[in-house]
Amino acid sequence: MPDMNGIDATRRILDDNPEIKIIALSMHAERTFISGMLQAGAMAYIRKESAFEEISTAMDAISEERVFLGEGIAEIVVGTAGDKDKNKNKLSERETQVLSLIAEGMKTREIAATLFLSEKTVETHRRQISRKLELYSVAEITKYAIREGLTSID
Repeated sequence: MPDMNGIDATRRILDDNPEIKIIALSMHAERTFISGMLQAGAMAYIRKESAFEEISTAMDAISEERVFLGEGIAEIVVGTAGDKDKNKNKLSERETQVLSLIAEGMKTREIAATLFLSEKTVETHRRQISRKLELYSVAEITKYAIREGLTSID
């Protein structure tokens, strides 16, 4: 998606239509991205290469108000659940949003307009992100965001 990632899209959709049930169909299999989608409100998470039967099973599960994790996804989430991601936990939700938009190539002014913040506030978030993660260039921030599933190369 060119203007936002799946996590932001899920939040926006559910803010406007809380009765909708969302199945995340993604190429990403990183714990951070999976957790982000589930925290945003997705009720199922499946990899894009999943068979039709798995998608059908996910639809059945969410129609019964059950969460569904596709093949291999539960192992990623549960298998590393005790291993906290130190850097991710350091960032606030707003800092994570700003980091994601920086990685998408947005300038300070665009981020401020998108998140309804002042440019000064965005710059403060940029400094905090750099300090907390010890990442000092846009390239480093982008690589981090891709590795953590906050954005994709597409």
